[in-house]
Amino acid sequence: MSDNVSAKIRVTGRVQMVGFRYFTRQWADDLGLYGWVKNERDGSVSAHVEGNKGRIEQLAEELKSGPANARVENVDVKWGSFMNQFREFDIRH
Repeated sequence: MSDNVSAKIRVTGRVQMVGFRYFTRQWADDLGLYGWVKNERDGSVSAHVEGNKGRIEQLAEELKSGPANARVENVDVKWGSFMNQFREFDIRH
């Protein structure tokens, strides 16, 4: 039985123009997670992540702090089934 899952994460607050996507990608790479992160028009940052559930939970905890100049208000995680869709972690534009 695999502990692999997917998660859609939405982060709100002052999370654009502060290096948040690069911060997210660095943590995802360090944790061995796959997927993508991007800025949304409403000022939030969203990510679709696949991998070990415990590691995704760890990523979500790191996102609550964010990089130095960020001010995170909320991190919302919606869990889903592992689909094995990604081979790396990308920053999308």
